[in-house]
Amino acid sequence: MSVFDPLAAARTAAVGWALPEPLHLRTGMSSLYLCGDEVVVRIARLTHPPEAEQRFMAAMRRAGVRVPSMVREAVEVGDGWWAMALERVVAEGSVDWREVGCMVRAVHSLDPAPFMPLPWCLDFAHWDVEAGLAAVADDIDDAAMTGLRGALRRWPEWRTVLSAEPRVLSHGDVHPGNVVPTAAGPVLLDWDLRCLAPAGWDHAALLTWPERWGGEATMYTDFAAGYGESLRGGAAAECLADLRLVVATVMRVLAGRTNPAAAAEARERLRYWRGDANAPQWTAQ
Repeated sequence: MSVFDPLAAARTAAVGWALPEPLHLRTGMSSLYLCGDEVVVRIARLTHPPEAEQRFMAAMRRAGVRVPSMVREAVEVGDGWWAMALERVVAEGSVDWREVGCMVRAVHSLDPAPFMPLPWCLDFAHWDVEAGLAAVADDIDDAAMTGLRGALRRWPEWRTVLSAEPRVLSHGDVHPGNVVPTAAGPVLLDWDLRCLAPAGWDHAALLTWPERWGGEATMYTDFAAGYGESLRGGAAAECLADLRLVVATVMRVLAGRTNPAAAAEARERLRYWRGDANAPQWTAQ
């Protein structure tokens, strides 16, 4: 099989749709490219039929969850990849977190069976927290490592706690970087990490976002009001909130081995784990 080249795939798809030259926006589980002013081309590995992706997004819209609309009905398929042409969602105003909470509740209320197979949240490689800490042990000083491992010590039975919770269909990565405010209301982006998870999986990032990442102070309160309940204080959501910070730090340390900007951010995050009272808020990358 040829080496996966998302830019080459985006160019192939753009030619097929008569779109302008792709401009890279960001890469996560999939890669996004801007083609002109109104179209974003999403390139993903061919791990599941693209028709399943179309059905999933259509189901979200029927459930009242705002997601980007397709601007081409056909899906381009290449050697190990597929491409989808989506509307470019332009930010306008500020995020209504109560509305986001309403949409996440709608997602959690859906029967996941039509969307299977879905991974269990802890099947994602970056959530092998113990292995992640072992992998960066040589890159982190003792004081920071003590702080990181302290999060695990606070939740010694965290996997058991999560496994005991009811499993719901989850977006998988609800945070400000994946929500765009529009005139019609907030749009939820980036469903690449959708999974089966306890409900707290989609609450956890927002519980610490104002403190660690600089979000609005009422972000989670508003989200919980729209969701219909607050999970603050619950074991599953609280342990996930703690451990998401560990995972986010480990990922920046690993990325920093080859990316100077990631290395600089990792150094700032490690100050928090050392207990530095002047540790800065983190920057999402």
